[in-house]
Amino acid sequence: MNRQIDQKITILGIGNTLFSDEGVGIHLLPLLEEALKNYDNIEIIEGLTDGMKLLGPVEDADNLIIIDAINAGKKPGTIISLVGDEIPAYFGIKMSIHQLGFQEVLLAAKLRERYPKQIVMFGMQPTSLQMGIELTETNQNKLGELAETVINQVKRWRDAS
Repeated sequence: MNRQIDQKITILGIGNTLFSDEGVGIHLLPLLEEALKNYDNIEIIEGLTDGMKLLGPVEDADNLIIIDAINAGKKPGTIISLVGDEIPAYFGIKMSIHQLGFQEVLLAAKLRERYPKQIVMFGMQPTSLQMGIELTETNQNKLGELAETVINQVKRWRDAS
């Protein structure tokens, strides 16, 4: 049996659904739940802006996918992928309005030597971070592409020998 299948994949959507595109990580989760429902050993967590409460799920993950709005100065709706050390460390660039709390989570997991074996962050350049509970049309239209990006990563990890 392939050992990767035995390793848990945790998909963590973070964001604030009150600030339009800042909530992309949360809005994507229902699409992923449907697409990955027949996969074993996958945990999908709605992290919202829970900060240090997410330390347990991060430390328990063998393989972690984080989904969030990422302000990288790109064209609105651009899909952004960060792998391992590309994900900003504790004192890195503040890439979304709640990220400081999550950067602390990653630092704490590293310090406690309970960091995931593999970690990838996928996100989307926000069009707007104004008050509003819906994604902008630009970002809503790219949600399927972001879902495919995440699903393809799950498949790569599962197919790795």
